Amino acid sequence: MRIDPDTIVFGIIGYPLSHSLSPIMHNRAFEEKGINAIYLYFPCRFVEGVVSGMKALSIKGLSVTIPHKESICKYLDEIDPIARKIGAVNTLVNRDGRIIGYNTDAYGAIRAIKERTEVQGKDVLIIGAGGAARAIAFALKEEGANLFIANRSRERGERLSKDVKAEFFLLSQIPERRFDIIIQTTPVGMYPNVDEIPVSDKILKEGTVVMDIVYNPMETKFLKIAKERGCNVISGVDMFVYQGAKQFELWTGRDAPVELMRDTVISYLKEKRV
Repeated sequence: MRIDPDTIVFGIIGYPLSHSLSPIMHNRAFEEKGINAIYLYFPCRFVEGVVSGMKALSIKGLSVTIPHKESICKYLDEIDPIARKIGAVNTLVNRDGRIIGYNTDAYGAIRAIKERTEVQGKDVLIIGAGGAARAIAFALKEEGANLFIANRSRERGERLSKDVKAEFFLLSQIPERRFDIIIQTTPVGMYPNVDEIPVSDKILKEGTVVMDIVYNPMETKFLKIAKERGCNVISGVDMFVYQGAKQFELWTGRDAPVELMRDTVISYLKEKRV
């Protein structure tokens, strides 16, 4: 990789970042497209200085991950209308010194789900109520799904449920009824805590479409159990790649090499597993 004074800097903020494969995926995409850019890890516990830091250091774009997708919003110069409605951003763009927030999680999730099933009129259980859950919930609501929210914290879960007009359950009180689609949006089961599952596996019924947005590992324990129960499972890799491709296009104005990005992530995960 060539680094010079013209190299454009991108990166990811969040804490921790040990699970993230964004640098691997985006740097390979920059290389493929011949773009003089680099994408770096920026472990970040506090977001107060992120916007001023981007401006001072001419950082052109950032991905935003756990736990900052909601808290970063109040520091931005501008928020895309979709992201503002959701109340969470996962993408920052430095456009002529103004930091603009976008949400590509919603796009990535809906594209991944609709490749497997229609969502209009379906009963969808969303596990979690963080930034990613908010993006997915609002996107599914727009598609006409019937939403149910389950979360560990009642306050946060009920807030999201009210915003999208969904029924709320505590994680320990999810009814053992059939849902058409279950989407797991928490970090439970993410590397290195790969033996954890977020809820009782009794909610997994044969034929249910189950997506876990965790992509590292590629198949979480939750998805493994779901597959054993006869569910139609969707790996978090799909959403991760699609949301990343949308980020790439926002940052560069060029079409993203989607299949290359997918192959890069899957190859890394398979090699790591071995």
